[in-house]
Amino acid sequence: MSRITKRRVLILVENLPSPFDRRVWQEATTLHDNGYVVSIICPTGKGYEKEYEVIDGIHIYRYHLPFEAEGAKGYLIEYSVALFHTFRLAWKVQFSHGFDVIHACNPPDLLFLIGGFFKLFLRKKFLFDHHDINPELYEAKFGRRDFFYRLMVLFERLTFKTADISIATNESYKKIAIERGGMNPTKVFVVRSGPKLDRLRILPPKPELKHGRQYLVGYVGVMGAQEGIDLLLQSARYLIKDLGRSDVHFGLVGGGTSLDEMKQMAIDLGISEFITFTGRVPDQELLEMLNTADICVNPDVANEMNDKSTMNKIMEYMALAKPIVQFDLTEGRVSAQDASLYAKKNDPVDLALKIVRLLDDPQLREQMGEFGRNRVRNELEWQYEAPKLLAAYEMLYLMGRN
Repeated sequence: MSRITKRRVLILVENLPSPFDRRVWQEATTLHDNGYVVSIICPTGKGYEKEYEVIDGIHIYRYHLPFEAEGAKGYLIEYSVALFHTFRLAWKVQFSHGFDVIHACNPPDLLFLIGGFFKLFLRKKFLFDHHDINPELYEAKFGRRDFFYRLMVLFERLTFKTADISIATNESYKKIAIERGGMNPTKVFVVRSGPKLDRLRILPPKPELKHGRQYLVGYVGVMGAQEGIDLLLQSARYLIKDLGRSDVHFGLVGGGTSLDEMKQMAIDLGISEFITFTGRVPDQELLEMLNTADICVNPDVANEMNDKSTMNKIMEYMALAKPIVQFDLTEGRVSAQDASLYAKKNDPVDLALKIVRLLDDPQLREQMGEFGRNRVRNELEWQYEAPKLLAAYEMLYLMGRN
């Protein structure tokens, strides 16, 4: 066996099960395909209940979380349980497959405790995969910069201080790693969450998903506070009630802590018959909904968190050649460019007007969809990002030899 086949990686992820987390799974399979022995520790989830299994050659160890947290106390319990099980299972991996590198994906920014322990006592390398900017996420969820916000900043700084290498999902995150985290710019790699076109297949539409209406507006993502589903529902109400557009249905795919609340909001707004909430569904159902959609939306709230974050849903829409409507956010524009129309920030009425503009202009929809598909095919697909991930690992192992 060649030297590279002996490289061993342990990936830690707390907020989603594998292989459901697309970014983590693409990273894991890329490493495995390039000779790395890859193990993942993550929570269980719907459809992913096994405590241990091997998928595509990747060892997956899962633990059970008691509930999906809401509020400061809930997150404290969730993260404490997650850290305990992650540390326990890390030892299990160490004695079974072994690892040279801990690849920690946030949130939370507490995994440096485990990475730092193994780095200090067993001389492992620590790579930080920066998925969310948690200080901004805290502010988006709770609307304040208090003691806990400052604690988030401290945890973030300690994570970067512990990391040998960090991976950023975009240039905004790279800037944070350097300026707020104190990382050496040469040790920060931008690896975007590019989609894989072999998964995001263009399929024939399923007309029944439109529920007898002419148009379908699609959404895929989390049903949470900062995702702006309430703004999307207000936009749908304006479109249906004020503009009299009874020819439009909305298909919203995804689960989350706000799902039941959003279902009730649709009822309260008198538009529930125009909205389908699927909850979390298998890939096939997600693809059917998005392929049937005439346009897709991203109603993420305009705040510091979302402005600096790259949303996977945007590139998934583009991969399926769907024109997009979203609020005007920095990284949203970087990703979508001319594949999207941009509504005024947090303005549900303008969001509705942009949706109507696209619905009534089939030529513009086709033009924008084609632009987005070509941009993914030629620039954003995962095949262009995988070499950057491998370059980060190459530097990490070179550091280990010095």
